[in-house]
Amino acid sequence: MRRAKVLLGFAALGIFWGAWGAALPAVQRSSGASDAQLGLALLLVGFGALLSMRGTGVLLDHLGPRLTPVSVALFGLTGVLPALAGSPLQLCAVLFVIGATSGAMDVAINADAVREEAASGRPLLNVAHASFSAAVVAGSLGTGLLRWAGAGPGLVFTLTAVLVLAAAVAMRAPAPWQPPDRELRPRFFDRVPGWLLALGVLGALAFWIESAWQNWGSVQLERTLEAAPETSALAPALFAAAMAVGRLAGNRLLARWSERRLLVGGALVSALGTALGAAADTAPLALTGIVVAGAGCSVLAPTIISVAGRAARPQERATIVGSVTTLMYLGFLVGPAAVGGLAQLETLRISLGAVALLALVLAILCAVVRLPGPHRPG
Repeated sequence: MRRAKVLLGFAALGIFWGAWGAALPAVQRSSGASDAQLGLALLLVGFGALLSMRGTGVLLDHLGPRLTPVSVALFGLTGVLPALAGSPLQLCAVLFVIGATSGAMDVAINADAVREEAASGRPLLNVAHASFSAAVVAGSLGTGLLRWAGAGPGLVFTLTAVLVLAAAVAMRAPAPWQPPDRELRPRFFDRVPGWLLALGVLGALAFWIESAWQNWGSVQLERTLEAAPETSALAPALFAAAMAVGRLAGNRLLARWSERRLLVGGALVSALGTALGAAADTAPLALTGIVVAGAGCSVLAPTIISVAGRAARPQERATIVGSVTTLMYLGFLVGPAAVGGLAQLETLRISLGAVALLALVLAILCAVVRLPGPHRPG
């Protein structure tokens, strides 16, 4: 039952972001935002998340998993806001708030997954992130059908918010939790250990590669290869589907492989796929590269979060998860902008080729960086 609730939380988050991606053109039109204004608004999603993540982790270690359904419900309530944005300024404010509540929910559900892994001794993070990726695909396709039927942002985000709130209700009555002694509880301004910084850097590079294809995959097909819009739209959908399948496979591989082997293998596969997607001269070949890159990227972030969570003391697991995800989100902020900047100076093909080199560097780092072992009492 506890594992099912964890998976439900990840699915609820994925449903919203899948719907968001598919409804984004309609939201831009209704808010009257230009491309530059929309870019600024999207950047504020990441800033909102960064500001809320570590604080949420500290609160979770003080209040326990009963805070998780509250964070899910809060995110659900803010999920209707994009439909109400009637100006670029309102859109910026809305996306900052959604980023903050999304970041809080992200930390809460990842912390619950880490706790469940520690309690059961069985891997869960890759399956949980697979449920997120699958829900992104479902939310995107469902929103596409709603828009095809004539639905506007109001109906799309109302339905999405209802689904997220229903998940919050289903996730109530969390697992029993014993609060730690007051002197053992983590503080917001505690020193960040070196091993956590190292994992955060690895995770930021992983998110950099992932966000590069999520944001630029369809542009690579449509602009570089002159593919039709319906073909270029396959890029993010196939990437998300490959992420879901890869994470399920990664969860099974952990029964035989170490985390280090999975991380190195995933980074190498993502480097191969990214190089193929960047160098391809036809749309089918580029889509093949995007699928391979998605399969390789898929196992990186959940495995890094799992390693960080299991290395933490039980009374600080949520704080550690909040800290490592904060560092990792820097990759989501920097990655797309860096790809765009280099593409402006050179070409998008060269810029994505540089991402392939970055994936190769990540594989080398995963092979040599010391990974912390599970926490041992005493």
